[in-house]
Amino acid sequence: MTDQNELIPVGKIIGTHGIKGLLKVYSYSGNIQSLESTKTVFLKGKNGSLSEYNIKSVSAHAGGFILALNDYSDINQVLSLTGSELCLKQNQLPVPDEDEYYWRDLIGLDVFTDQDIKLGTLVDIFETGSSDIYVVRGSSKEYLIPAIADVITNIDIPGKKMIITPLEGLLDL
Repeated sequence: MTDQNELIPVGKIIGTHGIKGLLKVYSYSGNIQSLESTKTVFLKGKNGSLSEYNIKSVSAHAGGFILALNDYSDINQVLSLTGSELCLKQNQLPVPDEDEYYWRDLIGLDVFTDQDIKLGTLVDIFETGSSDIYVVRGSSKEYLIPAIADVITNIDIPGKKMIITPLEGLLDL
């Protein structure tokens, strides 16, 4: 059986599509390549149960995906899958390009300024239209750091450390 710790959540089943057993998927990354390049996915149910399914097809649809699973051709067969988290094994994901990172690798990094002042820990990331925003929580303050080259100076995943060069006024907000 697959260890849940080696699974990476990549999306969530948010509903059905039509009556032929298709599933609507909200993608956490918007990247369809990972699903297109694999034959199986794992669905983690609301109760924590984990099941492996073979992919029949996947296609982009309205900002998300439509997923068809082998041996499921009727809406009644897939209704119970709504709300499940869609997961892949680490080795099913593409290796990120240089200076690209998976969010899960960034969460938990200690964040320091280029003056070696610890701001806190990266606790969350959210997307905006132009760039991601890193949420850094310190002992008494929370910072919103734009994930842009002018600000992010260095990311050391093995060392669990991120260095930023704050834009003027960024830390005053």
